[in-house]
Amino acid sequence: MALHPKYPNLFAPLDLGFTQLKNRALMGSMHTALEEVEGGFARLAAYFAERARGGVGMMITGGISPNEEGSMGSEMSTPEHAAGHRQVTDAVHAVDPEIKICMQILHAGPLAHRPTMVAPSAVPSRLSRMVPNELDEAGVQKQINDHVNCAKMAKLAGYDGVEIIGSAGYLLSTFLVEKTNQRQDQWGGDYENRMRFPLEIMRRCRAEVGENFILIFRIAAMDMLQGGMSWDEVVLLAKEMEKAGATIISTHFTWHESAVPTIATMVPRAAFSGVTGRLRKELSIPTITSNRINMPDVAEQVLADGDADIVSMARPMLADAELVLKAFEGREDEINTCIGCNQACLDHGFEGKEISCLVNPRALNETLLNYQPTEAPKKIAIVGAGPAGLAYATVASERGHSVTLFDAGSEIGGQFNLAKQIPGKEEFYETLRYYRRMMEVNHVHVQLNRKVSAAELKLGGFDHVVVATGITPRVPQLEGIDHPSVVSYVDVLRGNVEVGKRVAVMGAGGIGFDVSEFITHVGVSAALDKEVFAREWGIDFKNHPRGGVTGVTPQVEESGRQVYLMQRKFTRVGRGLGKTTGWTHRMSLDKRGVQMINGIDYEKVDDQGLHVTVAGVPQLFEVDTVIVCAGQVPKRDLYDELSDSGIATSLIGGAFEASELDAKAAIKQASYLAAAI
Repeated sequence: MALHPKYPNLFAPLDLGFTQLKNRALMGSMHTALEEVEGGFARLAAYFAERARGGVGMMITGGISPNEEGSMGSEMSTPEHAAGHRQVTDAVHAVDPEIKICMQILHAGPLAHRPTMVAPSAVPSRLSRMVPNELDEAGVQKQINDHVNCAKMAKLAGYDGVEIIGSAGYLLSTFLVEKTNQRQDQWGGDYENRMRFPLEIMRRCRAEVGENFILIFRIAAMDMLQGGMSWDEVVLLAKEMEKAGATIISTHFTWHESAVPTIATMVPRAAFSGVTGRLRKELSIPTITSNRINMPDVAEQVLADGDADIVSMARPMLADAELVLKAFEGREDEINTCIGCNQACLDHGFEGKEISCLVNPRALNETLLNYQPTEAPKKIAIVGAGPAGLAYATVASERGHSVTLFDAGSEIGGQFNLAKQIPGKEEFYETLRYYRRMMEVNHVHVQLNRKVSAAELKLGGFDHVVVATGITPRVPQLEGIDHPSVVSYVDVLRGNVEVGKRVAVMGAGGIGFDVSEFITHVGVSAALDKEVFAREWGIDFKNHPRGGVTGVTPQVEESGRQVYLMQRKFTRVGRGLGKTTGWTHRMSLDKRGVQMINGIDYEKVDDQGLHVTVAGVPQLFEVDTVIVCAGQVPKRDLYDELSDSGIATSLIGGAFEASELDAKAAIKQASYLAAAI
């Protein structure tokens, strides 16, 4: 077989002995929460089949528990369970019998958040208020047997293999670490005993399913825990897993309770692949690496460097089902890149909501949201090239409508052009690249630097006008709000104003956090430099102490600014941020010395600074700059002017709802409306 000219490693087959992977691109595990939803398996089948058509070589499902006590919602323990999953495996194999689909066996252990949850010792997770039930000998044997039965049922369901997860703070990983395994029997004590439980599961699973079935073990190659696994322990476990019958070792890089980000957009691309590469040298079976590998050139480089045999891309496959196909065909500029925001995927998963994707609301909605060719093409004007306007233009033009996109600015993107300035949010450049390319592919007539009026739109012969004019920053009613020291976040991020050394940020929503990061950041963004990232978060990739972090002190370059991040609410500052990334933003600002203050009543601004009341006590912050991040109001003037014109008009995005700058809601709303017109 001829090598691919640009991606020879990514598109090389991989021999597993009894079977072969057609390429090295893996769609990694993503929990979907659809298994228990009415009609969920039909939706899952469509979701996986679309990724199969997109060219991926192997895929792994979201986590499925072997029993009730380990469940986070989905279980595989009976033939009836297997029958439901048959819809998924049959759909994938109907697309291409060469594609391998494996089911992830995930026993949540102390993260199951239910009264019946179990663990090696009665040690609660930092993320749970509940204490798990300590397993006795019979309980340990039951958990092993249930894993074996789960693998057997997965084979019955038509899966090509299973991935057994032994990381992240789930059951198997809690046996491995002394902090969570305080037993003194054969399942605890020294490391050889602590690793006995996952090894016994692998041995018995292999004996049950036979030789011609893929068994993947997901190992915490660097668990990011103080006192976590040492490098020698990681290597020993991986080697013993190979002896026990594992086909592939998949590397994972954290526990959920770790204080180091591993998947947020602030993490450099392929930040942890070098750890996999080091482990790969110790093994004779293939390895998988993962985390923040979101474009084909990154995947190819990881493979070319010898850091893995297979590259896992989970969220990127949510963002674009055709990522692999587009790479193969040389259409990389058409890839809708995962920006690592977690807002519609992981945040939804941990909040018990259905999962999708901020940049691709069709993800996991393939049976509900489709962009079918229109039978009645319309001439559509869209005013505003922010996320909502861009999404609407892309979908409507793809369906065959004639679309003209107007924007008063000099570039597309709207608020994304502010977001991309924030250190750690550089991936927004990729989203704008994608939309620019889709405007070209679908022949959208883009008119920038054009503030179009209602009168012009009336004379333009448009069948439909979409108003996506966005927001205007809200100016609070406050004495001294027009003082020279008071500036808008927009002007700060655009570099239009000078920011002083002592700064008060009024408003601690997402924008307040972004602005605080922007004005306190010095040097190269950690998202663009692995060494800077490791230094700021206290990771030692070179020496690999226990957990990769034990005894390592984070170091952040100081900005010389004193920043106060303020909010009126009495709740914890940052509480409204995303569940899986909010803590990273709080920690980042803590490292930079930002003081976060709640319960503020703003009184006035004068030459002395910002006068406030904190918990009823008057206080003066002697600042030289006050940055206003006090919310937004929708810009609806054009919509109001058009409402009586007789032209069909829609209002979308921030112009529709400006309470938060919510790109997720804006893109979803725009996509559904454009799919229906």
